[in-house]
Amino acid sequence: MDNQVVIFDTTLRDGEQALNASLSVHEKLQIALAIERLGVDVMEVGFPVSSPGDFESVQKIAQTVKNSRVCALARAVEGDIQACADALKVADQFRIHTFISTSDVHVQQKLKKDFSDVEAMAIHAVKFARKFTDDVEFSCEDAGRTPIDNLCRMVENAIKAGATTVNIPDTVGYTIPNEFGGIITNLFNRVPNIDQAIISVHCHNDLGLAVANSMSAVQAGARQIECTINGIGERAGNCSLEEVAMIIKTRQELLGVQTNINHQEIARTSKLVSDLCNMPVQLNKAIVGGNAFSHSSGIHQDGMLKASNTYEIMTPESVGIAKTKLNLTSRSGRHVIKHRMESLGYQENEFNLEELYADFLELADKKGQVFDDDLEALHFNIQQQDAKDYYHLDTLNVQCGGGDFATASIKLLSGENSQIVSETGNGPVDCLYRAIKKAVDIDFEVADYKISNKGEGEDGLGKADLVVTWQGRNFHGYGLATDVIEASGQALIHTLNSIHRAQKIAAIKQDSKK
Repeated sequence: MDNQVVIFDTTLRDGEQALNASLSVHEKLQIALAIERLGVDVMEVGFPVSSPGDFESVQKIAQTVKNSRVCALARAVEGDIQACADALKVADQFRIHTFISTSDVHVQQKLKKDFSDVEAMAIHAVKFARKFTDDVEFSCEDAGRTPIDNLCRMVENAIKAGATTVNIPDTVGYTIPNEFGGIITNLFNRVPNIDQAIISVHCHNDLGLAVANSMSAVQAGARQIECTINGIGERAGNCSLEEVAMIIKTRQELLGVQTNINHQEIARTSKLVSDLCNMPVQLNKAIVGGNAFSHSSGIHQDGMLKASNTYEIMTPESVGIAKTKLNLTSRSGRHVIKHRMESLGYQENEFNLEELYADFLELADKKGQVFDDDLEALHFNIQQQDAKDYYHLDTLNVQCGGGDFATASIKLLSGENSQIVSETGNGPVDCLYRAIKKAVDIDFEVADYKISNKGEGEDGLGKADLVVTWQGRNFHGYGLATDVIEASGQALIHTLNSIHRAQKIAAIKQDSKK
């Protein structure tokens, strides 16, 4: 059996169905090009008959993408299939994917037909699609709940009609791995012409088993996995592309299969999809979550410093992430503090580890997480929580709406000095940050900015989390207020006070060398 697993990405079809707002043609093209760079074999990019906008986006992507085969979806009716052919004909090679329900509950309650009628519709649809391309995929919708005799009949007849790929979806995420793998095994044992088509699987995540079911199917002989970036999709989502790709890569010796995925593009593609679809990735998401390569336990951190494979079965670099993150929390041990100080350029004889660690634990209990600038400040006995802040945002006034730009006016206190500054920008936060930057003598850049809600109702607090880059270092800050603009200002002032302390530390270090 072929050891190549075809990766079929349906982010722009099944994934997009779950979004609160449709993507524009330009946004879909951006995602399609990223998916192409990722190395997927087939990308399903829309349902052309559903709307003129979907037709246009499918056509545009088909014109542009060259290294992945572009596919569109159609019900088992001629009009849908014709729309796919019309949208895709601009491509050098394309696939038409047609489907119909096969489970009793769908056939009887949704379609209100007999199984023999559904079977005839499927055969006709596949034959009609073959008039436009020799790459036709047929899906047995709700295959996971279809009686095995009916499923075998449908698969055999779809292949006879000309389907080159037959997809077995667990449409409602109902099956468990050994059950779903057993369905695939049954098909290979009972369908006489099954060697004439690729068997595909399309698993949903309603019970959290989409990836597990997909891998069970591969072990049973399936050679195409349908999946989405970040696992987005209907209800609880689809099988996660990045997870199956890294499972196959990490456990290749056991599984004996491989993919064409360019794994170093995984993180970048995940972020693009998350940003454009406005669907944040949860911190503990496998492979691409913010904590996927982050270690807080002292025992784990000690192991990581000695050998990364003690607690990491893959490297962050293998999926395009810069490096492993060792969080400084009250669970961190002395070895991590020593390592972090050395990475900041301090020799072992330049600091007292025991005293520094005691101060670190006290601060970690107060703050939760300690950052590099905190640690450096502790070394110079500048306590983060007790030190008087240098910068204070005394007043702020932001006006926006209606015009092409927003305006912010602020009064900023810098030590014993104060100044009033006004600036314009593209929005309320942009103009506020421009005004603050104008008022301080610090050349910083905003690297990351997030707003979240803390509490409920109109009096709920908005929290701004900010990462600012200064001289190649990251500084973290946050602000909390009922007004998110005020919270954003507090967050930036927080980071600027950290930078100011870092400047004082640099001056102290310089004096100590004289």
